[in-house]
Amino acid sequence: MEWVPDMRQLRALVAVAEEGSFTLAARKLFVTQSAISHSLRSLEDQLGCRLLDRTGKRVTVTAEGDILLRRTKRVILELEEATRELDGLKRWGQTTIRVGAPHSLCHFMIPGVLREFRDCFPKCEPSVESGETADLLEKLEQGELDLVVGIKPKNHDAEGYRSMFTDRLCFAVSPFHPWAVNGGDISGTLAAQQFIIYAKATDTHRMIEEWMERMAGKIRSPLVIGDMQAIKQMAKLGTAVGIVASWVAARDVADGTLVAVDIPGSQLHREWGVFHSNQREPSLVEESFIGLCAMAFANMPR
Repeated sequence: MEWVPDMRQLRALVAVAEEGSFTLAARKLFVTQSAISHSLRSLEDQLGCRLLDRTGKRVTVTAEGDILLRRTKRVILELEEATRELDGLKRWGQTTIRVGAPHSLCHFMIPGVLREFRDCFPKCEPSVESGETADLLEKLEQGELDLVVGIKPKNHDAEGYRSMFTDRLCFAVSPFHPWAVNGGDISGTLAAQQFIIYAKATDTHRMIEEWMERMAGKIRSPLVIGDMQAIKQMAKLGTAVGIVASWVAARDVADGTLVAVDIPGSQLHREWGVFHSNQREPSLVEESFIGLCAMAFANMPR
């Protein structure tokens, strides 16, 4: 069978399948209902099969139509993306890129990446939304973001993900804290400490909770704060022991206002990376941003 696809026919099929109605599909595509009907009758004649069931007021997709529909959506998505990329190239980067990242990265890494990105694409308008990785990934899936920089959740599909960096959590204490002064094995003094951990509903919080469950009976319930800077400040004052990533405290450790202490037992590691849509390949602008993130992660303190 020789068949040359007609984009009007394919768009009509997708619209009718999504709307369940010729009238609504016509309204969505800004054409007449007769144009939709004609396109689909012609498509069915060319393929020699029925793609839609027109019983009653509701239109449903047949098994043959479902096969074509699944392939058709990919074709339309790729063509739309190609058009967007070509348009961006013609206008020398006059486009936008929407990035999501956790609050901690917005403080420590993203500003440097944005500075380098603007040097490469001076006419591009990047926007950054801070939030928890799980919430940002939902927005990525819904098409509200182009990229998300964050922690890889457990059992996350590798498709649409680029691994970049692995860090570890540690205790952050005042230089006058006994752990900093005396050193040695701290396991016997864990129960006397007040810990501060990052906000709930995050993978980091769940990881720390699992560690605390393994240490059941040896530690007190922690304070939960949604600001990394506040956690470090309380640790500096000696009022509590912060649990943070080693790179978050690296500058404070270097200037002597905090001391990093290893967490006893199994080490708490996290994997960071960049997520993009698994429905298409990243654009030129997105690939450039991903590359800059890889460079920034490579320079992060371990």
